[in-house]
Amino acid sequence: MRLIIIRQDRNAKTIKGEGLLRFAMSTEPVTRIVFDGLSRNLCCNSSTFGTCRAYARRALSEVVYALPQEWQIELGKADPKVITFTEKKPICIEQFLRNDHNKWSVISNGCFATKPNGKLLNEVLANTQADVVAINVRPELLAYRERVRLTAQGRIVGFRRLHNDSVEPVPICADWPHHVFVRNNAFNKVLLDLTLPYELSAFLQQCRSNKVIVSAFDVAGVVLDLGTEYGLLNFCATRLRAMSSHSSLAKLATGNEQGVSKDARFVSRVFLGDDVHVGPGVTVIGPAIIGNHVTIGQRSVISSSIIGSNVTVPSDQIVQNSIVRDTQQEEQNLPEHVPGSSKQTYYPRPDMLTTRHTNRAFRTWPLFSYARVFKRVVDVLTAIIVLTLFAPVMPFIALAIKLGSPGPVFFKHKRQGRHSKEFHCLKFRTMNIGADEMQEKLRVISEVDGPQFKMVDDPRLNAVGEFLRETYIDEIPQFLNVLLGQMSVVGPRPSPESENTLCPTWRDARLSVRPGITGLWQVCRTREPMKDFQEWIYYDTKYVRELSLSMDLWTCWQTFKKMANKFVRQFYK
Repeated sequence: MRLIIIRQDRNAKTIKGEGLLRFAMSTEPVTRIVFDGLSRNLCCNSSTFGTCRAYARRALSEVVYALPQEWQIELGKADPKVITFTEKKPICIEQFLRNDHNKWSVISNGCFATKPNGKLLNEVLANTQADVVAINVRPELLAYRERVRLTAQGRIVGFRRLHNDSVEPVPICADWPHHVFVRNNAFNKVLLDLTLPYELSAFLQQCRSNKVIVSAFDVAGVVLDLGTEYGLLNFCATRLRAMSSHSSLAKLATGNEQGVSKDARFVSRVFLGDDVHVGPGVTVIGPAIIGNHVTIGQRSVISSSIIGSNVTVPSDQIVQNSIVRDTQQEEQNLPEHVPGSSKQTYYPRPDMLTTRHTNRAFRTWPLFSYARVFKRVVDVLTAIIVLTLFAPVMPFIALAIKLGSPGPVFFKHKRQGRHSKEFHCLKFRTMNIGADEMQEKLRVISEVDGPQFKMVDDPRLNAVGEFLRETYIDEIPQFLNVLLGQMSVVGPRPSPESENTLCPTWRDARLSVRPGITGLWQVCRTREPMKDFQEWIYYDTKYVRELSLSMDLWTCWQTFKKMANKFVRQFYK
């Protein structure tokens, strides 16, 4: 079961005592669109709610809406299951409970439309030991967002870049969250007499009295506040775009309806109520909703707006990104007439924005291109050849490492690959155990700038570490990463997340391709003081911008010459 409670916002700005939610719940066809949208705005999967298809089929029939009794709303064609409540009377849900195979029931805050990351939400519910889980959906946890990191005193210490949607445990909030999940087998302990208190504090007190474990999480996702014009407009626009043209929820305007002038134009999705009169020369641009008993004067333009029932829009008006509820009230707030113009505008709003941040890769390539296909083929063939050639000597390298210092033969370090996917980068171990802790103590004498670390005569190296590094033999195991598709032979240096939190353009560039065993920066850097990080950024972005077969061949040739020179110098020290 899912209960959606729509409460009157006590702090909402109202016109003649009517808030936006109450307006939406009393205006056809807005009411049907809001009801339908709220019932579909929660992502669920089979691990939590039973089979997906079965859940989808039952979703609408299992949803129960709770509305304030004072609203006295006539549902008309919209016929969901609706109960009413007051602040003094608990919400009784006993008659709507069903014995099904779902593990959870949901109590949703209908003042907000949410679209959480379904995978993260289901992981939280599958792994929690709590019987009640409070979920708030947070856009700031979405991938490719910058988060400010603060000290306990509120001082800024840096920024963190999230490359994947995330979830985090949080304290229980003071007001009703976006969703409350209750285990079905714990209903009798959580809801006494199967009634839900109006205040969250009373609900939590019932849980504590019955020793019910309650936890709270913030989950990445999109949130729209339906008590604001921006939120309600975007929510209805999203639902209109998703609806089928044959949807029974509302009528899609064709221009042939009775009362609509033949000179009127409808662009994109425009849904009409009953008894709508549209004058000649009118243009209505969707997504837009026109309520019942509406009259639109000649030559007016309606764009991405909601016109409430019983509203008359005068001639020669522009209504853009607005909600018009009452003709007289709106006319009182019209801007002054602009000289030389025959048109006026209702409450102009910014263009409607997309509700989800969309990350675009630094660069993309066609499917049948060198970067997408042929480079991968070359990588696999090269990795097979190199690993085959070094297979006879790798046991001797492993033996030298084991005899030189205690510890494993291979060193694994978590790095970020293409599209920030993490993997374990393999190398022959060149350092003693505990090198990471020692590095933090030595960082003050690092000889390079930026997030990396380097110094001559590094005390962390083991007996054969310097030789393996100078001859690049320590990187031979990385060809296994190449075979697994985690790395490429040529590309940006593989770096951990801590290094990739710097410089957004550089980060997005290097994470749009697979990291490489060698790269442009490795063969072109000058090691000049205080320039290494700048060169790193420059050559990584240059490589991604100009990626080609000729650049990869040139880089491999320069790497081979550098390796040969260093290998020879090892025997003439």
